[in-house]
Amino acid sequence: MADIQPAPLNPSAAPGVPPEPTAARAASEPNEVASETLYIQNLNEKIKVDVLKASLRGLFKSYGEVLDVVAHSNLRMRGQAFVSFASPEIAAKAMKEVRGFPLYSKPMQISFARTRSDAVVEKMDVENFEAHKAQRAEHKRKTRYTNPLKQKFRAKRMAAEMDGAAAAPAPKRPAVQMPDEYLPPNKILFLQNLPESVTKDQLMALFSQYPNLHEVRLIPTKRDIAFVEYMDETSAGAAKDALHNYKLDGENKIKITFARK
Repeated sequence: MADIQPAPLNPSAAPGVPPEPTAARAASEPNEVASETLYIQNLNEKIKVDVLKASLRGLFKSYGEVLDVVAHSNLRMRGQAFVSFASPEIAAKAMKEVRGFPLYSKPMQISFARTRSDAVVEKMDVENFEAHKAQRAEHKRKTRYTNPLKQKFRAKRMAAEMDGAAAAPAPKRPAVQMPDEYLPPNKILFLQNLPESVTKDQLMALFSQYPNLHEVRLIPTKRDIAFVEYMDETSAGAAKDALHNYKLDGENKIKITFARK
Protein backbone atom coordinates (compact mmCIF):
# COMPACT_ATOMS: atom_id res chain seq x y z
CA MET A 1 0.00 0.00 0.00
CA ALA A 2 1.40 3.40 -0.94
CA ASP A 3 2.02 5.87 1.85
CA ILE A 4 0.77 9.44 2.00
CA GLN A 5 3.41 11.69 0.47
CA PRO A 6 3.93 15.44 0.96
CA ALA A 7 3.03 17.63 -2.01
CA PRO A 8 5.62 19.09 -4.39
CA LEU A 9 6.28 22.75 -3.87
CA ASN A 10 5.00 23.31 -7.41
CA PRO A 11 1.49 21.78 -7.40
CA SER A 12 0.83 22.95 -10.95
CA ALA A 13 3.32 20.35 -12.20
CA ALA A 14 0.51 17.78 -12.15
CA PRO A 15 -2.70 19.38 -13.50
CA GLY A 16 -5.90 17.79 -12.35
CA VAL A 17 -4.24 15.80 -9.56
CA PRO A 18 -4.96 16.85 -5.95
CA PRO A 19 -1.71 17.93 -4.24
CA GLU A 20 -0.40 15.85 -1.37
CA PRO A 21 -0.29 17.26 2.19
CA THR A 22 2.80 19.29 3.10
CA ALA A 23 3.81 21.35 6.09
CA ALA A 24 2.64 24.47 4.32
CA ARG A 25 -0.63 23.13 2.90
CA ALA A 26 -1.61 21.04 5.93
CA ALA A 27 -1.07 23.79 8.45
CA SER A 28 -4.09 25.01 10.37
CA GLU A 29 -6.25 27.55 8.55
CA PRO A 30 -9.41 29.35 9.65
CA ASN A 31 -11.52 27.50 7.07
CA GLU A 32 -9.70 24.18 6.98
CA VAL A 33 -11.90 21.24 6.01
CA ALA A 34 -12.13 18.28 8.37
CA SER A 35 -10.86 14.97 7.01
CA GLU A 36 -10.28 11.48 8.35
CA THR A 37 -6.52 12.01 8.46
CA LEU A 38 -4.52 14.20 10.83
CA TYR A 39 -1.20 15.73 9.81
CA ILE A 40 1.21 15.94 12.75
CA GLN A 41 4.37 18.05 12.90
CA ASN A 42 7.09 18.89 15.42
CA LEU A 43 7.63 15.25 16.40
CA ASN A 44 10.85 14.29 18.15
CA GLU A 45 13.24 13.30 15.34
CA LYS A 46 15.47 11.32 17.71
CA ILE A 47 12.79 8.68 18.31
CA LYS A 48 12.92 5.58 16.10
CA VAL A 49 10.14 5.47 13.52
CA ASP A 50 8.66 2.16 14.74
CA VAL A 51 8.60 3.43 18.33
CA LEU A 52 7.07 6.74 17.21
CA LYS A 53 4.33 5.02 15.18
CA ALA A 54 3.47 2.70 18.08
CA SER A 55 3.31 5.68 20.46
CA LEU A 56 1.00 7.62 18.14
CA ARG A 57 -1.27 4.61 17.66
CA GLY A 58 -1.46 4.07 21.42
CA LEU A 59 -2.15 7.75 22.05
CA PHE A 60 -4.95 8.06 19.49
CA LYS A 61 -6.69 4.67 19.71
CA SER A 62 -8.88 5.79 22.62
CA TYR A 63 -10.78 8.06 20.19
CA GLY A 64 -11.68 5.29 17.76
CA GLU A 65 -10.15 2.80 15.37
CA VAL A 66 -6.80 3.99 13.99
CA LEU A 67 -6.75 2.85 10.36
CA ASP A 68 -3.15 3.76 9.67
CA VAL A 69 -0.11 5.63 10.97
CA VAL A 70 2.38 6.84 8.36
CA ALA A 71 5.85 8.11 9.33
CA HIS A 72 9.26 7.92 7.68
CA SER A 73 12.86 8.57 8.72
CA ASN A 74 13.96 10.22 5.49
CA LEU A 75 14.99 13.87 5.59
CA ARG A 76 11.86 15.16 3.83
CA MET A 77 9.41 13.45 6.21
CA ARG A 78 11.39 13.48 9.45
CA GLY A 79 9.45 14.91 12.41
CA GLN A 80 6.09 14.43 10.65
CA ALA A 81 3.38 11.77 10.60
CA PHE A 82 -0.16 11.08 9.40
CA VAL A 83 -2.78 9.35 11.56
CA SER A 84 -5.97 8.14 9.84
CA PHE A 85 -9.35 7.41 11.45
CA ALA A 86 -12.66 6.03 10.18
CA SER A 87 -14.40 9.43 10.13
CA PRO A 88 -13.66 13.18 10.15
CA GLU A 89 -15.64 13.51 13.40
CA ILE A 90 -13.29 11.14 15.23
CA ALA A 91 -10.27 12.91 13.78
CA ALA A 92 -11.63 16.32 14.83
CA LYS A 93 -12.20 15.21 18.43
CA ALA A 94 -8.74 13.64 18.62
CA MET A 95 -7.11 16.79 17.22
CA LYS A 96 -8.96 19.06 19.66
CA GLU A 97 -7.92 17.07 22.74
CA VAL A 98 -4.41 15.98 21.78
CA ARG A 99 -3.10 19.10 19.97
CA GLY A 100 -0.14 20.46 21.92
CA PHE A 101 0.46 17.23 23.87
CA PRO A 102 4.23 16.97 24.54
CA LEU A 103 5.00 13.59 22.99
CA TYR A 104 8.61 12.81 23.89
CA SER A 105 8.95 16.36 25.24
CA LYS A 106 7.88 18.13 22.00
CA PRO A 107 4.36 19.63 21.73
CA MET A 108 2.60 18.19 18.70
CA GLN A 109 1.28 20.53 16.00
CA ILE A 110 -1.83 18.94 14.47
CA SER A 111 -3.99 19.88 11.51
CA PHE A 112 -6.20 18.12 8.96
CA ALA A 113 -4.46 16.54 5.98
CA ARG A 114 -5.60 17.88 2.61
CA THR A 115 -5.92 14.48 0.90
CA ARG A 116 -7.41 11.13 1.90
CA SER A 117 -4.95 8.43 2.87
CA ASP A 118 -4.78 5.07 1.09
CA ALA A 119 -6.01 3.33 4.25
CA VAL A 120 -9.11 5.54 4.43
CA VAL A 121 -9.99 5.11 0.76
CA GLU A 122 -9.43 1.36 0.91
CA LYS A 123 -11.76 0.99 3.89
CA MET A 124 -14.38 3.65 3.18
CA ASP A 125 -14.44 3.88 -0.63
CA VAL A 126 -13.36 0.47 -1.94
CA GLU A 127 -14.84 1.00 -5.42
CA ASN A 128 -12.52 3.92 -6.10
CA PHE A 129 -9.42 2.51 -4.40
CA GLU A 130 -7.63 1.32 -7.54
CA ALA A 131 -8.31 4.62 -9.29
CA HIS A 132 -7.05 6.47 -6.21
CA LYS A 133 -3.80 4.46 -6.23
CA ALA A 134 -3.30 4.97 -9.96
CA GLN A 135 -3.84 8.71 -9.62
CA ARG A 136 -1.35 8.93 -6.76
CA ALA A 137 1.26 6.90 -8.66
CA GLU A 138 0.89 9.09 -11.75
CA HIS A 139 1.17 12.24 -9.64
CA LYS A 140 4.34 10.92 -7.97
CA ARG A 141 5.86 10.00 -11.35
CA LYS A 142 5.19 13.43 -12.85
CA THR A 143 6.49 15.36 -9.86
CA ARG A 144 9.45 13.14 -9.05
CA TYR A 145 12.00 15.86 -9.73
CA THR A 146 9.90 19.01 -9.45
CA ASN A 147 10.34 19.30 -5.70
CA PRO A 148 13.20 21.83 -5.12
CA LEU A 149 14.48 19.82 -2.16
CA LYS A 150 14.75 16.69 -4.30
CA GLN A 151 16.35 18.70 -7.11
CA LYS A 152 18.96 20.03 -4.72
CA PHE A 153 19.95 16.56 -3.51
CA ARG A 154 19.98 15.20 -7.05
CA ALA A 155 22.21 18.06 -8.27
CA LYS A 156 24.67 17.57 -5.40
CA ARG A 157 24.83 13.84 -6.05
CA MET A 158 25.48 14.32 -9.77
CA ALA A 159 28.17 16.93 -9.06
CA ALA A 160 29.92 14.58 -6.66
CA GLU A 161 29.86 11.78 -9.22
CA MET A 162 31.29 14.06 -11.93
CA ASP A 163 34.12 15.15 -9.65
CA GLY A 164 34.90 11.56 -8.78
CA ALA A 165 34.09 12.27 -5.17
CA ALA A 166 31.27 9.80 -4.77
CA ALA A 167 32.83 7.69 -2.07
CA ALA A 168 31.12 4.73 -0.48
CA PRO A 169 28.88 5.91 2.37
CA ALA A 170 30.16 5.34 5.86
CA PRO A 171 28.35 2.60 7.77
CA LYS A 172 25.38 4.05 9.59
CA ARG A 173 25.61 3.86 13.35
CA PRO A 174 22.57 2.29 14.94
CA ALA A 175 20.36 4.83 16.71
CA VAL A 176 20.40 3.71 20.31
CA GLN A 177 17.91 5.44 22.56
CA MET A 178 19.11 6.07 26.09
CA PRO A 179 17.06 4.10 28.67
CA ASP A 180 14.77 6.23 30.81
CA GLU A 181 16.69 5.37 33.95
CA TYR A 182 19.86 7.07 32.66
CA LEU A 183 18.38 10.32 31.39
CA PRO A 184 20.07 13.53 32.62
CA PRO A 185 18.41 15.59 35.38
CA ASN A 186 15.35 17.60 34.44
CA LYS A 187 12.94 19.70 36.49
CA ILE A 188 10.09 17.71 34.87
CA LEU A 189 9.41 14.15 36.02
CA PHE A 190 7.73 11.50 33.88
CA LEU A 191 5.39 9.13 35.76
CA GLN A 192 4.40 5.72 34.41
CA ASN A 193 2.35 2.76 35.63
CA LEU A 194 -0.16 4.97 37.44
CA PRO A 195 -3.54 3.53 38.48
CA GLU A 196 -6.12 4.55 35.87
CA SER A 197 -8.30 5.95 38.67
CA VAL A 198 -5.61 8.39 39.84
CA THR A 199 -6.64 12.04 40.17
CA LYS A 200 -4.67 15.27 39.91
CA ASP A 201 -5.44 16.04 43.55
CA GLN A 202 -3.91 12.73 44.64
CA LEU A 203 -0.71 13.44 42.76
CA MET A 204 -0.60 17.03 44.01
CA ALA A 205 -0.92 15.80 47.58
CA LEU A 206 1.81 13.20 47.07
CA PHE A 207 4.38 15.39 45.35
CA SER A 208 3.70 18.57 47.33
CA GLN A 209 5.48 16.87 50.23
CA TYR A 210 8.65 17.99 48.49
CA PRO A 211 9.44 21.72 48.04
CA ASN A 212 9.10 23.83 44.90
CA LEU A 213 6.33 21.85 43.19
CA HIS A 214 5.11 23.83 40.15
CA GLU A 215 2.56 21.74 38.26
CA VAL A 216 1.01 18.28 37.77
CA ARG A 217 -0.24 17.38 34.29
CA LEU A 218 -2.44 14.38 33.61
CA ILE A 219 -2.94 13.06 30.08
CA PRO A 220 -6.67 12.66 29.26
CA THR A 221 -6.05 9.90 26.74
CA LYS A 222 -3.41 8.03 28.77
CA ARG A 223 -4.47 7.74 32.38
CA ASP A 224 -1.45 5.64 33.39
CA ILE A 225 1.11 8.39 32.75
CA ALA A 226 1.59 11.98 33.96
CA PHE A 227 4.14 14.79 34.19
CA VAL A 228 5.17 16.53 37.41
CA GLU A 229 7.14 19.76 37.15
CA TYR A 230 9.23 21.41 39.88
CA MET A 231 10.87 24.82 39.94
CA ASP A 232 14.36 23.33 39.63
CA GLU A 233 16.15 20.08 38.88
CA THR A 234 17.36 19.56 42.46
CA SER A 235 13.81 19.55 43.85
CA ALA A 236 12.65 17.22 41.08
CA GLY A 237 15.52 14.85 41.80
CA ALA A 238 14.67 14.71 45.50
CA ALA A 239 11.03 13.84 44.76
CA LYS A 240 12.06 11.26 42.18
CA ASP A 241 14.43 9.48 44.56
CA ALA A 242 11.87 9.47 47.36
CA LEU A 243 8.79 8.34 45.41
CA HIS A 244 10.13 6.02 42.72
CA ASN A 245 8.39 2.62 43.10
CA TYR A 246 5.87 4.15 45.54
CA LYS A 247 2.64 2.08 45.62
CA LEU A 248 -0.03 4.71 45.16
CA ASP A 249 -2.86 2.17 45.16
CA GLY A 250 -1.13 -0.29 47.46
CA GLU A 251 -0.33 -2.63 44.56
CA ASN A 252 1.38 -1.19 41.49
CA LYS A 253 4.70 0.61 41.81
CA ILE A 254 4.97 4.04 40.15
CA LYS A 255 7.90 4.35 37.77
CA ILE A 256 9.44 7.83 37.95
CA THR A 257 12.16 9.08 35.62
CA PHE A 258 13.35 12.44 34.42
CA ALA A 259 11.44 13.56 31.30
CA ARG A 260 13.38 13.63 28.05
CA LYS A 261 14.65 17.08 27.10
